[in-house]
Amino acid sequence: MDRILSADGTPIAYRRQGEGPPLVLVGGALSTSATDAPLAALLAPRFTVVTYDRRGRGAGGDAGDAGDAGGGDAEAVRVRREVEDLTAVVGAAGPGAAVFGMSSGGALALEAAAAGLPVSLLAVYEPPYTPGASGLLFKARCTARLHRLLAAGDRAGAVELFLTASGIDAATVGRMRRAPLWPGLEALAHTLAYDDAVLGDGDVPAERFAAVTARTLVVCGGFSPARARASTRALAEALPRARHRTLTGQMREVAPQVLAPVLADFFARGVHVGQAS
Repeated sequence: MDRILSADGTPIAYRRQGEGPPLVLVGGALSTSATDAPLAALLAPRFTVVTYDRRGRGAGGDAGDAGDAGGGDAEAVRVRREVEDLTAVVGAAGPGAAVFGMSSGGALALEAAAAGLPVSLLAVYEPPYTPGASGLLFKARCTARLHRLLAAGDRAGAVELFLTASGIDAATVGRMRRAPLWPGLEALAHTLAYDDAVLGDGDVPAERFAAVTARTLVVCGGFSPARARASTRALAEALPRARHRTLTGQMREVAPQVLAPVLADFFARGVHVGQAS
């Protein structure tokens, strides 16, 4: 993997493959560049795909506690640091890079675009916003509990909280805890604070996202929970140049072979429009 320094000096590890217009993939919670590999491989025949380990994951670094990095509110600093990381990766990807964000990675991509990331094409899959009174209360409770678990060093508890909050039943989580993948999830538990921060209070930040000028595709699964489908529609309505698409038969864990052609078509058409204008 190659490395590039973020604004605070943190080394960010990234990998590129394929040939064509540059496309950066931003993973969601508890993911690394390896998690994005199946989707990247499907897109590589048409794009130069760049995957990276978000802060504190895989081969990526982390300069230290976000609350001590640059002062200010710890949540805001976490978001700013990740936006700086993504900005550095997009710069390394090359001129005209497009961005796709999965789940909370989509929220990060949107925050970066709102902060001025120079990207003209953007796609996201089910950023897990929870608008509405009950959704905001649910998010507030999850945030408070997550920070208590992480402060206590309870990595397993933090991962379990994330999984159950995502809709995975207790029996399935129990089986996961006994599976070989569990230690890897625990190793990434501390990064859940970054994913939690990028979602703010859980509401779609319509006022902030009004500044996003990129053409944006907001995607959800047809079998995803009603709350997820509704939040993606609210997100698409909040973005000035967005359209919404539902993938029939798909859920939160979308099949890469279904998602890849949709992304390829959107990004390829966008590139052609940009070349013609």
